[in-house]
Amino acid sequence: MGEFELIRRFFAAAPCAQAAEGVALGIGDDCALLQLPAGEQLAVSTDTLVVGVHFPASADPFLLGQRALAVAASDLAAMGATPLGFTLAITLPQADEAWLQGFARGLSQMAGGCGLALVGGDTTRGPLSLTVTVFGRVPAGRALTRSGARPGDLLCVGGALGDGAGALPLVLGQRQATDAAAEHLLQRYWAPQPQLGLGLLLRGKATAALDVSDGLLADCGHIARASAVALHIELARVPMSPALQAIAGATAADCALAGGDDYVLAFTLPPEHLAAVQAAWPATVVIGRALAGAGVTLLDDSGAVIQPPRAGYQHFGSSGD
Repeated sequence: MGEFELIRRFFAAAPCAQAAEGVALGIGDDCALLQLPAGEQLAVSTDTLVVGVHFPASADPFLLGQRALAVAASDLAAMGATPLGFTLAITLPQADEAWLQGFARGLSQMAGGCGLALVGGDTTRGPLSLTVTVFGRVPAGRALTRSGARPGDLLCVGGALGDGAGALPLVLGQRQATDAAAEHLLQRYWAPQPQLGLGLLLRGKATAALDVSDGLLADCGHIARASAVALHIELARVPMSPALQAIAGATAADCALAGGDDYVLAFTLPPEHLAAVQAAWPATVVIGRALAGAGVTLLDDSGAVIQPPRAGYQHFGSSGD
């Protein structure tokens, strides 16, 4: 099967590649054309997943298709952007039809849930690698960024943390479990749900935001640096699912603080907006606050500082940096 036949059969014909609002021209030309309403800006983000680094070679292609798009779409949520479309650059060791069918189904299922249309990409031969670039739109000057937090803001998250990290031993085959708790964690790992609705809700309310991908402490560090504030996190208030606590036990807090792969939004919010946000997004939890100063500090029930064992994941360098 040649490159163009592969694209035609598995991607151009996929449900996610059909006509969609905001896409003036999709797959089939040298470039896609996206149509933005007047007064809106284009939000763009790229994520790459590499076999052996981000997923095992044995990964189910349907699940991998869901995850590949979800982790990229989460960046649109973090910016408060309305989804438009995405491109896929895929490197394949071989054109395995059954694998491609499963992958395309998973990709289309997640695309449908996120409101994203496949508008182009590229295919080549080599070790399995997936690069997804997502496009969204946001009113000019209304995008959520990491740099607006102010002393006095509340630090919030959009839901439970640590499930992705708690699932990792199951994904890698380091632990075997088939109960409801394991099923919950695996679902959260393979099909994270980008918090696109929360991102839209936070426009004009949150002062800073991002999605938790490298671990709560590490990612909050990005907000602290960009905003030139200190963030204090109260460990007892960090939300963790019963499934994580059942599977991870004593290491559940470490998963929630430094594990990453959550794709839950973390954001700073003036106190006067909290009631409205929690009413519309009940999973919102206040875990701390922004103060004058610098860095991220973790506190126990008494207010004493806790030194976490690690800060989060980094591709180049130690995870504790």
